[in-house]
Amino acid sequence: MHFSRFPRLHWAHLPTALEPMDRLSETLGGPRIWIKRDDCTGMSTGGNKTRKLEFLMAEAKAEGADMVMTQGATQSNHARQTAAFAARLGVKCHILLEDRTGSNDPNYNYNGNVFLDFLHGASAEKRPGGQDMNAEMEAVAEQFRAKGLKVYTIPGGGSNPTGALGYANAAMELVQQANAMDLKIDRLVHATGSAGTQAGLVVGLKAINANIPLLGIGVRAPKEKQEENVFKLAEATAEKLGCPSVVSREDIEANTDYVGDGYGIPTPACLEAIELFAQLEGLLLDPVYSGKGAAGLIDLVKSGAFSGDENIVFLHTGGAAALFGYTDAFSYDKPVEQTAE
Repeated sequence: MHFSRFPRLHWAHLPTALEPMDRLSETLGGPRIWIKRDDCTGMSTGGNKTRKLEFLMAEAKAEGADMVMTQGATQSNHARQTAAFAARLGVKCHILLEDRTGSNDPNYNYNGNVFLDFLHGASAEKRPGGQDMNAEMEAVAEQFRAKGLKVYTIPGGGSNPTGALGYANAAMELVQQANAMDLKIDRLVHATGSAGTQAGLVVGLKAINANIPLLGIGVRAPKEKQEENVFKLAEATAEKLGCPSVVSREDIEANTDYVGDGYGIPTPACLEAIELFAQLEGLLLDPVYSGKGAAGLIDLVKSGAFSGDENIVFLHTGGAAALFGYTDAFSYDKPVEQTAE
């Protein structure tokens, strides 16, 4: 796979670290668990969208765009990183935020990623849940185009064949790191939502014959729909890379048992996973993606899905900024005030 054929902005901090999580592994008493630190990609606190946006925003630049538009949920990590890229590129950014949770919490609606959207200079507008958000985005883009702006639109999550190139490339990076460490990876696990990360990874892993099974822990759609979305995008990505048919339907596996009440609504297991990673490894997960992905991983380890001598890699997709939109989900005591004597 020759990625230099595609426009790219080399702004991510790569390669991201591949590290063991020994305290978590010991606590769970299962396989040795490793973490691929894609929360450390560098743009606006990092996250998995940076790899995608290197290709997407380079394409926008090549097309002469003076505005980029994207859409996502209220606490969208992708929106925040898109706004950061736009700021650095010197173009306008407009975001449509979909209310998928119905929350009235001011922290959720204005703190965390939303605050960072505005801090990066983006403008935004909201839509109720259940809309065809890509269609809504294109309609708004046409309004800006009518005013003379050249608008480049990016689907939710940056999940199209151009964006998925970032994770096809990440698959090669991961395998190169494992080879240098003499690390045999038995399974790669990550949170899967808009499908771009999983689609890119499976194409990259299959194209280099890595023989590493990939499991996506779903955060939104039912299993069949999630797997079909990933497969469709994987096929298009493989075609773009020049290796059509490298992925079969059987290569796509998503476990959607950990979604809970819906997208963006933390489950007790998600909150427990966030606390375990923070208190055992000093790592911050988010309540929407990585927290639910970790909850699935932890439950699978506890249920004996992996043998004790396996090496399981958890891809950290980032998103810690969203924690500040979910403070009410945690119940920590406030610091005790010292009284004057």
